Amino acid sequence: MPIYGYRCSSCGLEKDVMQKMSDSPLTDCPSCGASTFTKQLSAAGFQLKGSGWYATDFKGGAKPAAAATTAAAAPSGEAAPSSSSDTGTASSPSTPCGGSCACH
Repeated sequence: MPIYGYRCSSCGLEKDVMQKMSDSPLTDCPSCGASTFTKQLSAAGFQLKGSGWYATDFKGGAKPAAAATTAAAAPSGEAAPSSSSDTGTASSPSTPCGGSCACH
């Protein structure tokens, strides 16, 4: 249920009220009884929690591709540095595949 902020323009009372979205706005001030109790405009806030798509896909922000930076750093005509093993199975932390594919 959302929490709405209300303010009375007669006595200045400010109060947060938990209401259903379908409930009609309050009009009578609980402090002075005047019918000048109005809902205030405020920013909606929410927080994403748990281990769903937010935590796995977007929580850390955008990460640059390591292959793009390695290829861009190599001068033209020269190949990017290869892994230390000729078998193609050595892992290299700077490559996205770990050196286990045919691209290295």
